[in-house]
Amino acid sequence: MNSPIRAPSTSSCSYIRPHSCRTCASRNFKLPLLLPQAICTAQKLHRCSGGHTEASSNVNPLKTCIVGKFSPGWSEAQPLVSKQSLNRHLLPVEALVTSTTQDVSDTPLIGDDKIGVLLLNLGGPETLDDVQPFLFNLFADPDIIRLPRLFSFLQKPLAQFVSVLRAPKSKEGYASIGGGSPLRRMTDAQAEELRKSLFEKNVPANVYVGMRYWHPFTEEAIELIKRDGITKLVVLPLYPQFSISTSGSSLRLLESIFREDEYLVNMQHTVIPSWYQREGYIKAMANLIEKELKGFDLPEKVMIFFSAHGVPVAYVEEAGDPYKAEMEECVDLIMEELEKRKITNAYTLAYQSRVGPVEWLKPYTDETIIELGKKGVKSLLAVPISFVSEHIETLEEIDVEYKELALESGIENWGRVPALGCEPTFISDLADAVIESLPYVGAMAVSNLEARQSLVPLGSVEELLAAYDSQRRELPPPILVWEWGWTKSAETWNGRAAMIAVLLLLFLEVTTGEGFLHQWGILPLFR
Repeated sequence: MNSPIRAPSTSSCSYIRPHSCRTCASRNFKLPLLLPQAICTAQKLHRCSGGHTEASSNVNPLKTCIVGKFSPGWSEAQPLVSKQSLNRHLLPVEALVTSTTQDVSDTPLIGDDKIGVLLLNLGGPETLDDVQPFLFNLFADPDIIRLPRLFSFLQKPLAQFVSVLRAPKSKEGYASIGGGSPLRRMTDAQAEELRKSLFEKNVPANVYVGMRYWHPFTEEAIELIKRDGITKLVVLPLYPQFSISTSGSSLRLLESIFREDEYLVNMQHTVIPSWYQREGYIKAMANLIEKELKGFDLPEKVMIFFSAHGVPVAYVEEAGDPYKAEMEECVDLIMEELEKRKITNAYTLAYQSRVGPVEWLKPYTDETIIELGKKGVKSLLAVPISFVSEHIETLEEIDVEYKELALESGIENWGRVPALGCEPTFISDLADAVIESLPYVGAMAVSNLEARQSLVPLGSVEELLAAYDSQRRELPPPILVWEWGWTKSAETWNGRAAMIAVLLLLFLEVTTGEGFLHQWGILPLFR
């Protein structure tokens, strides 16, 4: 597959980033992205800063018009929720937009409240012994491996089988980067720097870390939040772009925890689901890229290679995951910032870390590297665009596997932008995002513990997830309709049924130690 190679100029760019009120305003304003899909759709003509921008039909509806009412020229869009519901939960929309020149600490936001910030992240094994149980937790998540409902009872047995099968190779990878993932250590450091930054901005807050698949688990962080008596909580996933498989999975878990706990039901909270468009984040990424480019002999000849973590295509096409659209716009925003600095290198975006037989977002990173080598690219700067901390995908997959592949493909000069980590501009901007979200923290709209069906306020866990599925159904499988005959759907389902049967057979062989695979001496080959 040919991968798109893009230059910053709109005249030569292979695609044009859709314009929206949010995009237009992001140049001059900071805002937390608080459930924009609950405010308006993308098929309207809007007015931004006195100028009209028409949203094309392919504009991602998750990213348009949350800031629209700051302009007197706003034209009303069709809401996805009722005006009465919005009015109950929303402050005046003018308050959503905070000028970059405004001191966000000027207005008292705390009072007698105890502020907490919950950072959500993936987690990673800290030792080699942690690898297999970590992989089990990962693959037991239905947002990672999605089985048809009929076979949902196989989720944990399948996770056990896959984790045992993959553990040896994964251990090799973690051994090559020091024997474990540095993610917890780095996330703890980010939490501490965020706490300091908030304090410097006159917002004392406790910052907690909740991992999805390893310690400290989200449940552990919640217990600390309750112990400390937090009354207002800002939930901040450390994923710049929203995806069902990352932020969405963490928020689904958080939702289930909230619903079972009286304290949490009544605690005020809000969620910042994605923040890739924030000025501080964009500038921090541009700073790192600009610095690394200077290390090449001919910086202007370097191809900027954005590598993002992939997701299955079905997440985007069937489940409405905004990840791909947000990722593409994020890359555009970074390149626009670099262009302001007279950096006009060619660039491209590809997706890494695919697993299994299903189709993932393309172009793939490995295939794109080979293709660039064939096209004569000699200098490549890899930019891990979806990662804010170093972990195995950057330290082993990019630094080792993709670097080796690039050199074998004829690319002579290789560089890699480090993950943001505790970069000061980045941390300060995260603190601003937290502060700007505080006016929109609200209580769950329930009269008692039995009435837990109401949506919590704008940007909250449940309302955010409900925007993807108002009927609270599970995520759809890649093929929604079971069709009989020689159809793509039938072949897909038949293949899945056969695969599940084979995996179940292998699982029984592994757990019992008996069966024809052992008798024939086949199964030991997998160990």
